[in-house]
Amino acid sequence: QVQLADSGGGLVQAGGSLRLSCAVSGRTFSSHTVGWFRQAPGKEREFVAAVTWSGASTFYADSVKGRFTISRDNAKITVNLQMNDLKPEDTAVYYCAASQNVLVYRGFYYADMSRYGSWGQGTQVTVSS
Repeated sequence: QVQLADSGGGLVQAGGSLRLSCAVSGRTFSSHTVGWFRQAPGKEREFVAAVTWSGASTFYADSVKGRFTISRDNAKITVNLQMNDLKPEDTAVYYCAASQNVLVYRGFYYADMSRYGSWGQGTQVTVSS
């Protein structure tokens, strides 16, 4: 089981940028996938982006493609989410999560949060218009 600690949220104006970090500890495997999900008030939690532990594959929700970039920092053992051109509709609590599911690693079901077994505590992102 891995442990996750997400951070980096804050308040930013529309068009601005934020960088979220997910510190990963515990026993990791090459077949792990780490993803970011978000939950806005009154809405269901939704997939944002994911990266395989090798860093070879990345996956994005259509709503963030071209604006968000997910990456793994091998030295710090963190997974980062660089968010550019933020919009008010990006306002949400952002959670990082880890999956040991091999189908997720192979690019299937990466958006299915039920396949992620470890979660961070969440970090608030607020984008003002």
